[in-house]
Amino acid sequence: MKLSVIIVSYNVKHYLRQCVDSLLKAVDGMDAEICVIDNHSKDGSIGALRHYGKRVRLIASNHNNGFAKANNIAIRQTSGEYVLLLNPDTFVGESSLKACVDFMDAHPEAGGLGAQMLKSDGGKALESRRGLPTPMTSFYKMCGLCAKFPADRRFGKYYMCGMPWDEPGRIEVISGAFFMARRSALDKIGLLDEDFFMYGEDIDLSYRLLKGGYENWYIPARILHYKGESTQKSSFRYVHVFYEAMLIFFRKHYGHLSFWLCIPIKTAIYVKATFALARMLTDNVNKTLGFAHKKRKKSPRYMFIGSGRALKNCRDIAARNGLDAEFFESDETTNKEGHKKFMPHATDAAPCYIVYDVNSYKYETILDIFADNNDPNILIGTFHPKYNIIITDNETIS
Repeated sequence: MKLSVIIVSYNVKHYLRQCVDSLLKAVDGMDAEICVIDNHSKDGSIGALRHYGKRVRLIASNHNNGFAKANNIAIRQTSGEYVLLLNPDTFVGESSLKACVDFMDAHPEAGGLGAQMLKSDGGKALESRRGLPTPMTSFYKMCGLCAKFPADRRFGKYYMCGMPWDEPGRIEVISGAFFMARRSALDKIGLLDEDFFMYGEDIDLSYRLLKGGYENWYIPARILHYKGESTQKSSFRYVHVFYEAMLIFFRKHYGHLSFWLCIPIKTAIYVKATFALARMLTDNVNKTLGFAHKKRKKSPRYMFIGSGRALKNCRDIAARNGLDAEFFESDETTNKEGHKKFMPHATDAAPCYIVYDVNSYKYETILDIFADNNDPNILIGTFHPKYNIIITDNETIS
């Protein structure tokens, strides 16, 4: 077996199904397996996967194992020369996985590999390439110098912003949203550290690969990452788990540092977590008491692009949900430009979801069209005729 793709899922049925559909196209003709380990979802994810039959191996846990432990369970039950850890809130281009495997074959010194992750507006996610969170790099990130001077080699190292996006390059930290690893390297350095429940395990694994004598690489093979659809980042649990992961990583890899260096770093982490919790608590109280006066967001518009048959179903969904929508019959054979042909100018401040029929446009084509998008209000949407459902970064509509 050449490649084992592992997805840890928790209550993201529709995103998971889209992810698997894109994977089945991407692994067509490859010696590959897809394994989904579900962390006791309550949204019908298990039933939604059963129709794939033997094309998808399903491990249904009876409780939430967390990200690291669940991945380790699946890694031990798979056999690929390469292991790809993939978030369920993603979809991949049809040729992305082959490009990654080919790169790993040609670079035996590579222990891990990351891809070019696009956000919903087509912008490149900074998490695609990261530097190790050394004490000073972490300090620059937490105090805002990284955001203020992103291209600076020292201050901006956390996101390695000085690297070109359109060519391969060596990096230090690979994102857990798309983390391809050489199994022989995992056999040498060990699997994911289960002390991490949900965050930090990708940083830890990346660091251990480097310490094991391997290289970590980035290549410009594209995927879409909805960035945390499976995570409730406004919850108190998120703050606790995230900052606890920072402390675990620091204690594990930098605990040998002097007392006088450890104290300010740990203090900074605790202060950052305290401010995050306080801000969240204040927002919740203000909302409860009616003191929060947020600027009202404009309702999104929708542009549907696809086959006549798909558009008929989209019209029904749009009418049923009261969507502000327009419809254009098109496919990538006759129109590689996609929505650009119908909307050449920038939109107003209202978000506009461009909803592509995935039977008329390949996932890769959608990513290519959006890769040079300069309008943050123009966002990727997909329509899946098989399920009669619209998927965006914000919601699913049926």
